[in-house]
Amino acid sequence: MPETAIPLYTQPYAAPSWLPGGNSQTLYPYFNKPSPLYHYRRERWELSDGDFIDVDWVDGSSTAPLVIFFHGLEGDSSSHYILSAINNLTKYRWRSAVIHFRGCSGSPNRLSRAYHAGDSQEIDWMLRRITRQTQQPDAPQPVYAIGVSLGGNALLKWLGEQGENAKDLVSGAATVSVPLDLAAAGLALDQGFNLVYTRHFLNSLKDKAFGKLQQFPDLFDAEALRKCVSIYDFDNIVTAPLHGFRDTDDYWRQSSSKQWLPHIKVPTLVINARNDPFMPASVLPNPAEVSAEVTLEFPEQGGHAGFIQGPFPGALSWLPQKILSFFQYQCS
Repeated sequence: MPETAIPLYTQPYAAPSWLPGGNSQTLYPYFNKPSPLYHYRRERWELSDGDFIDVDWVDGSSTAPLVIFFHGLEGDSSSHYILSAINNLTKYRWRSAVIHFRGCSGSPNRLSRAYHAGDSQEIDWMLRRITRQTQQPDAPQPVYAIGVSLGGNALLKWLGEQGENAKDLVSGAATVSVPLDLAAAGLALDQGFNLVYTRHFLNSLKDKAFGKLQQFPDLFDAEALRKCVSIYDFDNIVTAPLHGFRDTDDYWRQSSSKQWLPHIKVPTLVINARNDPFMPASVLPNPAEVSAEVTLEFPEQGGHAGFIQGPFPGALSWLPQKILSFFQYQCS
């Protein structure tokens, strides 16, 4: 098979017997990242509001499609799901770009605001900027977008809001392990073993928030932040007020992407494992709740952005193969 030929991949996900359960399938890939088979080229975009966004590029063939990645909560271009996907893309010389949300590239952003799960306006600006920069008017190549977890939620919300207009910027999209109902996900993260994930996220989020207080004293209640032990409380203290929401409930209600799925007009693959610790299977949409352009893929196993496969030590191959095949054969 020629290097540029992408196989049609229709295999359903099958979890390995040596890695049972949603938590192990979530944690194992996080601690066993693949080695990148490429090098990033970083570019900084200066924004009109005085802030910046960092983009990590992987160059490929100038005639190949471009795949844009939006990472998850406190993720970046070194997240395992991005490494495995781009390793796969480089086999076919496809181009890729990981667009970091503000403050996620390793350098604190300059403004008091940060990023959030419903920031579809930021997604819109990012996609318009990158297509304007990369597209050749006389020979346009397909542009695809992949969003994982929080980044996938913002991407789905943008796709639904834009409707037919999204086709001007992307030919197809795929999302992975999206907290489609933020209130349900927030409740799940506040219970049982999931408190391990909550502590992990809060350690990073609170560190950044205290850094903001050094830049902007009295931005929010420092003592309340110190005592904060849940994502709900953090969003009430920091995320919601910084980004124009009344409180956590208002933020989660307005930002959840599930309500936008019926309005998507671009071919979009939505992959969520039914045993994802962050997203209860009971609130996953059924085909009647999405548009005809949305393909739902809800394996019984896989965890949150995991989907490891094969004999020990396993490989993160199913997810990129599934997505790339979808782009190649269902988005043209």
